[in-house]
Amino acid sequence: MNAVENIAWQVLCDKRDLIEHSGVCALYQGQQIALFYLPDESPQVYGIGNWDPIGKANVLSRGIVGDFDGQLVVASPLYKQHFNLVTGECLEDSEQSVPVYTLLLDDEQVLIAPF
Repeated sequence: MNAVENIAWQVLCDKRDLIEHSGVCALYQGQQIALFYLPDESPQVYGIGNWDPIGKANVLSRGIVGDFDGQLVVASPLYKQHFNLVTGECLEDSEQSVPVYTLLLDDEQVLIAPF
């Protein structure tokens, strides 16, 4: 059994809820999670906290996704800081970060590892 099989995955949403190359917001255990569906990447789904710690609002799911110096990022729609989709780190301010969630795209469902 590999590590992925040992996780008690839970359904977060359906694949049809996602928008290619963009973000949506999902609520899980009282937390807003910004989900990004990047079908050309591996993995294809990324999840970070939706709360922008600099702009002080739940807006990261509305940001623009892209590549910044070889890193997958979302640019906050408020002040344009870039948050790494893999690590949650803010590229412009190393003291700021957002939580990262472990997601899996399984056929037509997006699964989340419980936290």
